[in-house]
This record gives sequence, structure tokens and C-alpha cells, in this order.
Amino acid sequence: MHTPHQESVLSRAARILEAFSQDEPALTVSEIARRTGLHVATVSRLVAELVALGFLSRDADRKVRIGVRLWELVTRASPTLSLRDHAMPFMEGVHDVVGHHVQLGVLDGDEALFLERLSAPRAVINYTRIAGRLPLYASSSGLVLLAHGPSDLKQRILSGPMTAYTPSTPATPAQLRVTLAEIRQQGYAYCPGYVHAEALGVAAPVRGADGTVIAALSVIVPNDVGAQAVVPVVRTAARGISRSLAARGAQDVP
Repeated sequence: MHTPHQESVLSRAARILEAFSQDEPALTVSEIARRTGLHVATVSRLVAELVALGFLSRDADRKVRIGVRLWELVTRASPTLSLRDHAMPFMEGVHDVVGHHVQLGVLDGDEALFLERLSAPRAVINYTRIAGRLPLYASSSGLVLLAHGPSDLKQRILSGPMTAYTPSTPATPAQLRVTLAEIRQQGYAYCPGYVHAEALGVAAPVRGADGTVIAALSVIVPNDVGAQAVVPVVRTAARGISRSLAARGAQDVP
């Protein structure tokens, strides 16, 4: 595939940066060209410039990966940094209690984007990663964000398509409407086996200084009868983060 001539250099550079993933953090120039649809010569030239700037780096085997300089700039100026700073003490407290995964997610487009995660070596299976994404209708964090999101967002998600990860996933408009109503009524999401049959997610809303839901705090624990006990822990921590944000007048909407 050839890129239209009118595409800017910046757009091409962005496509190169987006070619990398957590599963494949190092790529050859040819692999980047295939993923982006750019000509190999174009990729080679832009990669060389990005390496010189520190935005990309080369391994000893000439594979390319995201550079430390890019991470530094993004971290320094990230609008989510303050939110993470406020949330981390509460997340650590929850993690000490539940001993499994504790996550902080925000709304980004039509997906839940996870800013932070604490885990443990023997924790239950979890598909979430830092900087990873999940559909709003399937994850506990996503469902909280969707339940408190704007009406046009709800309509887009309800219009589909929605893929059922397990038989328990609320992947039809009727199921999702009921689930969202329950979340708004009870103040938290309780999601047994929605993404994986062995895992259960519990999430509660985190509010900014004006009361708007700006994030969701969630835990992923084994899908068993003991999971209900973590609900008050998560809700209390989420309220604590909200109070901390309100005290500082922080909005921190990514």
C-alpha cells in the first residue's frame, strides 16, 4: 500500500510510532513498513531521524524500538500524571488487602485506557496492561466509565458491534442497558467472568473536583464466592481518591 503524497511527515512519523506494541516492542524497518503501508525507503529515512532525536532506538541486531527520550517527554507532560499520583497511595492500600490486580482506567475514545496497574506473581489471569485498552462494555472499569459517560457515547457502544469474550459478557444492547442501569443504581460494577471465566472485576467511579467521573478504580480477583468482600474496599478507595482530587482542586481529565 502506498501512502498518499499529501500525507504530512508528522503523520507518517506517527504511524511509525504506532506500529509498536507491548507484544512486539522491537521491529525491523521492513516490519514497520509492512505495518504502516509506507515505502521501506521512507521508513528507513524517518526511523533514522527519529533515532537521532531519541524518539526511537536501535538494538544491537538493528531492530528498532521506542526510545527513552519519547517516554521521558510523555511522562513529564502527561495530563494523567497528577491523577496517578493521587490514586497510587489508595491503589497500594487496596493491593495490600486483595493481593491481586488493582487498576486505574480512564475513558479514551470508545475504550478504557489503563494508566496504572499493581499486580502479584500468583494473581488471577488478567488481560489488562499499563497503557493497554479494553472495550467499554466488557471490562469493569469500562462499564463504570460508560455508565457515567455522555449519551452519544452510550449510543455508539449500544449500536455495536460487541464481541462476547465469554457467555457472561453483556454483549447485546438489552444486556448492556440493564448492566449500565445497575451500575448507576448501586454505584459500582460487579463483573463475574465478563472477560475471562476465571476472573471477576469490581470497579468504582473516581470523581474530579466538580463531581464528574474522570476515572475508574478496579480490582481483578478470582471469580468465586469471596469476591463480594472486595466491593467495599474498592468503593472506599475510589471515594478516597475523589476526595484527594477535590482537596487539590484537580480535574486531571486525560
